[in-house]
Amino acid sequence: MPFSVVVVRHDEEIALRRVSGEACVLAAAARAILLQVAHPMVGRGVAEHSRFTEDPLKRLRGTLDYVYGSSFGTSDESAWIAATVNRVHKHVVGPGYSADDPELQLWVAATLYDSGVRIYELTLGPMPPAMQEEYCRESGRYATQLGCPQDMWPSSVAEFDEYWQRQVDTLEISDDAKRIYRDLMYSRALPWYLRALLPTNRLITAGLLPERIREQYGLAWSPRRERAFRLAMRLTRLTYPWVPRRIRQLPMTFYMRDFRRRYRAYVLSASA
Repeated sequence: MPFSVVVVRHDEEIALRRVSGEACVLAAAARAILLQVAHPMVGRGVAEHSRFTEDPLKRLRGTLDYVYGSSFGTSDESAWIAATVNRVHKHVVGPGYSADDPELQLWVAATLYDSGVRIYELTLGPMPPAMQEEYCRESGRYATQLGCPQDMWPSSVAEFDEYWQRQVDTLEISDDAKRIYRDLMYSRALPWYLRALLPTNRLITAGLLPERIREQYGLAWSPRRERAFRLAMRLTRLTYPWVPRRIRQLPMTFYMRDFRRRYRAYVLSASA
């Protein structure tokens, strides 16, 4: 059955849209990925089934399709992108892991939420408690619309923090994760103008990661690099909030325009 086209009201200011629409969140993308693959079963699945190291921009588009489509899409658009992801996930299975495993879905969604909070507060200041609680609840959809039971997602920020700390304290970085780290952070598949940004990306990612995870990955860190990270975040905090919001949301606007073009093509082909 084809999905119908529904007009969404973009003036509905919910926390998930407020955070995920900010361009600054993209600065935490590598952090989220490295945390995801730090889970040994996620790392194994990515190593055996993903080709993102050959075409990282295609992988990025797929991730942003899901994040933006889930956050800004209509109910039908969200259902479509979730169904698309689930079709891919059906083939991501192997010894001891499956992309349909609710525990893995929960962990991946948790990295998106935690990374969003971390970079948002560094660039725009602390979230009001009510906003963070709302953002935490809404971020559960990243897992639940793929099939993860609703009651598995933490019901509050305090409950999430307990879950998060338990996970981070027990993660052991595998050889798969280390290979993914090298392929991601030293990619030769990116255009030259994006490769020029990789040293900055490595600095920001290292500064954002939990210390235990950063050390296991072997990311270079020192008092000098920490000062550079803190200076970069301080300068961003002083300048980013002054950028007009419509400019800060340009990446989301661009991806959603392309997302909706492809969704309309799907609707037309399904109804033909």
